[in-house]
Amino acid sequence: MSRSSSTLNAMLIAVVIVATLYLARDVLLPIALACILSFMLAPPVRMLQSHRVPRGLAVAAVVLLAFFVIFVLASIMAREVSRLAKDLPRYETTISAKIDRLQGLGAGGTMERAQQVLTDLSRQLGTREQKSAQEPLAQQSLAQQEERAPIPVEVHESKGALLYVLGRLINPLLGPLTTAAIIIVFVIFILMMREDLRDRVIRLAGSTDIPHTTAAIDDAAHRLSRLFLAQLLINTAFGALIGLGLFLIGIPSSFVWGVLAGILRFIPFIGSILGLIFPLVLAISVDPGWSMVTWTVVLFLGLEVVTSQLIEPVIQGHSTGLSPVAVVVAATFWAWLWGPVGLVLAVPLTVVLVVLGRHVDALKFFDVLFGDKPALSEAEGFYQRMLARDPIEAIEHAKSYMAKHSLAAYCDDVVRPALMLAQKDAERGVLEDDKKIHVREAVQSLSSDIAHEHRLAHKEADTLTRTSAATLPIVAAEQLLPSWRAAKPLLVIGAHTELDQAAAAVLATLLETHGIPTRVEHTDMLTACNIADLDLSDVALMCVSSVDTKAPAHIHFASRRLKSRAPHAKLLLGLWSKDDKAGTELKNAVGADSFACTFHEAAAAILRAATTNEEHWTTASTKASAAHA
Repeated sequence: MSRSSSTLNAMLIAVVIVATLYLARDVLLPIALACILSFMLAPPVRMLQSHRVPRGLAVAAVVLLAFFVIFVLASIMAREVSRLAKDLPRYETTISAKIDRLQGLGAGGTMERAQQVLTDLSRQLGTREQKSAQEPLAQQSLAQQEERAPIPVEVHESKGALLYVLGRLINPLLGPLTTAAIIIVFVIFILMMREDLRDRVIRLAGSTDIPHTTAAIDDAAHRLSRLFLAQLLINTAFGALIGLGLFLIGIPSSFVWGVLAGILRFIPFIGSILGLIFPLVLAISVDPGWSMVTWTVVLFLGLEVVTSQLIEPVIQGHSTGLSPVAVVVAATFWAWLWGPVGLVLAVPLTVVLVVLGRHVDALKFFDVLFGDKPALSEAEGFYQRMLARDPIEAIEHAKSYMAKHSLAAYCDDVVRPALMLAQKDAERGVLEDDKKIHVREAVQSLSSDIAHEHRLAHKEADTLTRTSAATLPIVAAEQLLPSWRAAKPLLVIGAHTELDQAAAAVLATLLETHGIPTRVEHTDMLTACNIADLDLSDVALMCVSSVDTKAPAHIHFASRRLKSRAPHAKLLLGLWSKDDKAGTELKNAVGADSFACTFHEAAAAILRAATTNEEHWTTASTKASAAHA
């Protein structure tokens, strides 16, 4: 099947799923509510079962208690809303007075006076036109009234009037009662048949790997249960404090607004703002001044900041596992499908999809699209930013990374894998020569900027020494051996490609940061016409950098040329894509003194060679590797 056909099939499937969700919302909405409630009620049920309470009795007790609380809250809210509706006309005078004061502000009420003049003129014009139009109509109506005779009217009670009235009373209640009954039945069914449902999901998702699938489903269920229960407890406490605060401020029907604030807070980012709207309007309507308005805003903002910044991170972590963009998209999508209830269910439903996407390969795209984990790895992000010519973001990421790690760790964990990705693209023929040059130039420039940021971040000498002691030492000029006190005692050169040269620049920058004066030469200097101009008289050590995994001949060529020009200098091979076994074979083949597979190993080996007189320097890479591990 071609790629275009697969894309078309995926789009058709997505359209069918969305259409089904929209058309069957009357059926799916109660089921979704039941699933979310079952996740919230599962921990109390398990707690009762752990105390030897039978499952049926535990489920019945928890479900009855939960829905009893829901029905009580709903009845109290309905009574409060009804009473508030009767009291609304009393607030008309306060609102009118505030509007008048606002209109009178600025320019001495000029706009208000102009508006009044225009209103009076319109009224006078309208009165004259109405009188002129009403005079003939009045004469005509008098004539018609004289001609008309009164018609007797008799009222007979219909035999089905009682049934009609009962129907008018019951019909509005049938929908909510039916929905509530469906939710209760599904909640009980899900809690009672939890293991059977899990087995069926295992059969559908991955019966060939039962242990892994079982662990994934159990982990997802426990995570979701803890998340939803924590959200329920936090939002319930938030709503209770809001209701209490509004009661003390003097806002009418404070209980209603507290419950509404707790429910709306399930909507991230804007839930608290939506909960503030109605109490704020009432504060404006009730209080002739502005003190109630101020205290209401302070109450909501203060509680939201404390809850989101202090309480939620301690109880359930810093996030729900969703990216901020995903939350907005999910809220828009589910609100469009299922209305206000879909807006409340947006985050729980999306969290379910993301958690399932982390464990089920077929749903992996949900985790990629909506999860809060970076879509690209750190190495992939570095490589992409080099191709996109966006070094600023890469520098910012490097600064945050080096706040907890060393510069050598960043070079090995981020830059080196990125160069490996570029090399694979070059071998596949998707990275053209001009892009290789661009990547090399970008890495050279960026490595210098990152090293500069590293020095700024550790400007104080004690901080720099303490941070580097766990990784690589910072050597002073007087600590170097006599043979290393030349202007540039270290030469780093790429074996063949632009990517080899980029890795050479990274190593050179790392060593410069740790006190070794380093000289970088381009691979073109190894050609027959340029090698004569290469002055290696003061070089103590030469490093051949290679990212290429399939061309050892170039390493042989570069090593022979360098050894022939500087037989007095030691030779280190930087084999960034090799392992220890392949590195040992290649080192012996070219007669090098040592090799390194990571930037940390190479830097540690060079620092040892520059500061100590070791006869068996060939073991430096092994020691550095063990120290790094």
